[in-house]
Amino acid sequence: MSALKGRVALVTGSSRGVGRGIALRLAADGAAVAVNYRRDAEAADAVVAEIVSAGGEAKAYSASIDDTAAVDAMVDAVRTDLGPIDLVVSNAGTASKGQPVGDTPGADFQSLLNVHALGPIHLIQRVLPDMRAAGRGDVIMISSSTVAEAPALSAPYTMAKAAMEMCIRTLAQEERVHGIHANIVAPGLVETEMGRRLVRAATGGGTMEDIAESYPFGRICTPADIAGAVAYLVSADADYVTGQRITVDGGGRSVSVV
Repeated sequence: MSALKGRVALVTGSSRGVGRGIALRLAADGAAVAVNYRRDAEAADAVVAEIVSAGGEAKAYSASIDDTAAVDAMVDAVRTDLGPIDLVVSNAGTASKGQPVGDTPGADFQSLLNVHALGPIHLIQRVLPDMRAAGRGDVIMISSSTVAEAPALSAPYTMAKAAMEMCIRTLAQEERVHGIHANIVAPGLVETEMGRRLVRAATGGGTMEDIAESYPFGRICTPADIAGAVAYLVSADADYVTGQRITVDGGGRSVSVV
């Protein structure tokens, strides 16, 4: 497919998991993809190699999303290597430590805000001029279904994600005059290494295979499911779609396990 031919996509946290799935799908649809990672250069290089071997264009870039200087350097490098960025998927993130609000240090709240909201906002600010000039720009935030659920012991994570969701909704109103679309994709439990760790912790050592039948359609969401939603939102089919939040969880759990 070449639906995104000529476009340059930056996917944060795309060396593994959901971000990897999104990077592979956008490349398959024709975009040149900047694969962002924080630590695992080998994994990022493997994603790039997979894209290139399939006939796509990609390069890997190291930057922690909460480091503004590193983000600035990454944006400049992507522009030089691949061209102006007109598609950003904000996927990089980290989890809460699982403490009650009353016991959570202020620094933990600040850290999650930096990663999930303030850092991504800075990245968006850096690429907005290119998006405005392009005539079509897309900002996709990968959030979580837990934001609406607000489960116990998750406050720094859900608070930070909720803050970024409000920013995306506001951005959609402000930037549509420039042809920029801003949308949110909110997965439930996804079949990734992080998801497997969550299942083990929540079930006392259980596996995703143990609980799959209790989930919609008899399976757990995959990175490809999330990538499909992203691919739709950045396509011509979604030219009249902005400011939306798509929850990708099979319609909700039939049995509450994780």
